[in-house]
Amino acid sequence: MEYTQAEILQTVAMTEMEHLDVRTVTLGLSLLDCAGNSTAEVAERARQKIERVASRLVQTVDEIGDEIGIRIANKRIAVTPISLITEGGAGNPTDVGRAVDEAAGAVGVDFLGGYSALVPKAATRGETEFIDSIPEALAATTRLCSSVNVATTRAGINMDAVRQVGRVIKEAAERTRDQGGIACAKFVCFANAVEDNPFMAGAFHGLGEAEAVINVGVSGPGVVNHAVRHAAPNLPLHELAEIIKKLSFKLSRAGELIGREAARRLGLPFGIIDLSLAPTPVPGDSVAEIIEAMGFERAGTHGTTAALALLTDAVKKGGAMASGSVGGMSGAFIPVSEDAAMIEAVRVGALSLEKLEAWTSVCSVGIDMVAVPGSTSAETIAAIIADEMAIGVMNNKTTAVRIIPVPGREVGEIVEFGGLLGSAPIMPVNVFSSAEFIRRGGRIPAPIHSLRN
Repeated sequence: MEYTQAEILQTVAMTEMEHLDVRTVTLGLSLLDCAGNSTAEVAERARQKIERVASRLVQTVDEIGDEIGIRIANKRIAVTPISLITEGGAGNPTDVGRAVDEAAGAVGVDFLGGYSALVPKAATRGETEFIDSIPEALAATTRLCSSVNVATTRAGINMDAVRQVGRVIKEAAERTRDQGGIACAKFVCFANAVEDNPFMAGAFHGLGEAEAVINVGVSGPGVVNHAVRHAAPNLPLHELAEIIKKLSFKLSRAGELIGREAARRLGLPFGIIDLSLAPTPVPGDSVAEIIEAMGFERAGTHGTTAALALLTDAVKKGGAMASGSVGGMSGAFIPVSEDAAMIEAVRVGALSLEKLEAWTSVCSVGIDMVAVPGSTSAETIAAIIADEMAIGVMNNKTTAVRIIPVPGREVGEIVEFGGLLGSAPIMPVNVFSSAEFIRRGGRIPAPIHSLRN
């Protein structure tokens, strides 16, 4: 499709007034050819490949942003799940984690994702050991992000892995106690993880992807918020959905333009454009405010799940209409600590953990950047994850949990993470135990609708 000058200028106007940005240009990079006999060997090969392939990424993307006039907030790298290239190698997989983190710093990117494992049905001994290494790797690095996929609609839910992840999250929080448990902000537990997601902390480069590829993530909650607030107060919901869909179309086109130009200059294939309404702590740049602008006193009250369903669907339809390369998550994100209106909704009691769980049945991801008391047990965290994985598996959608048990903090306190991670009110969890259920382990079988062959 052709891009007109008027269309580009209209989108540039959005960047100046309504907080539109291209949230990330992410280089997806295969490290399969970096496998070796030891983690030290893998680490060195991975470091060299990242520094070679990504050497011009940041400079190129910054030049494009300056030329077009659209802010490109982050430059990132997503690599092959590292558990796949350390399997069977002697040594500690954190050697590889440190090496790729150092390489990310050397090329100047903001984050690198892919310290990941895919264990939806069962885990090998090497994968189990790898998952146990995650707290050490995250605590020892600054840019490294990690994820574990513990469930798919096709395989069911690996409850042994869910239980292990509960322990991993607790340990990661303790290892970064003096920073509010921030290592947990760099870790995501998935059901039905996608292989071309450009957003952190859950990005990794899937096995079905090219050797190297450029993916783009566009974020525009401020643009949509502005449009919804300025719509007629009695506008029917289907017409409001049409406004959001048209905005999504324009935002997707702008993001694809940048992605294709970056890919051309770097000599790499263009992958996907992910249009996801990913909020920031900046006032107005909020998914919760979009929901409230539809006619609610506070995000989290009755009816807001329906409103979020409308929002997510309209974003997906507009993106799909704009481009044949829409991928990743493409919808609406609900990270509590990163959304000022969501934080306020929690503070006044309008938004609970249970309502967030209901929202995840219709939004793009899941329970995201939620802080809970540091005294929350590993079993309770695992149970929260299990519930979220069940929503993903039964609804054949991606769901995720990024939860932070903040050491030494209790309900009602605020923890500051800074930057895009914002600040989080400590939310209460159900006080009754799920421990016996979690200790059973095993696997929750795939639902009957997974049998589609």
